[in-house]
Amino acid sequence: MADEYGPTFITVTDEDGREIVLEFVDALEYNGQQYQAFFPGEDEDPDNGLVILKVLHEDGEDLLSTLDSDEELDAVYDLFMESLFDEDGES
Repeated sequence: MADEYGPTFITVTDEDGREIVLEFVDALEYNGQQYQAFFPGEDEDPDNGLVILKVLHEDGEDLLSTLDSDEELDAVYDLFMESLFDEDGES
């Protein structure tokens, strides 16, 4: 079995039709919904910080969508931060 090393990148299209490259960081489940976290790719605006998208299952496909509310974003962001800092603190 071959292991793949290195970052995973995806390209998404925003509501203005602009393609954005994102580097996958982590995934988690919260309240029965799956979320994925990304950092902007090296050619993207670094001020965007962590990008969190939720995974929607439609017609047998996984689609990425923005979150519905600031409350949802805050809760999921906090979970990702806990997860990332927990992983960094382990030896």
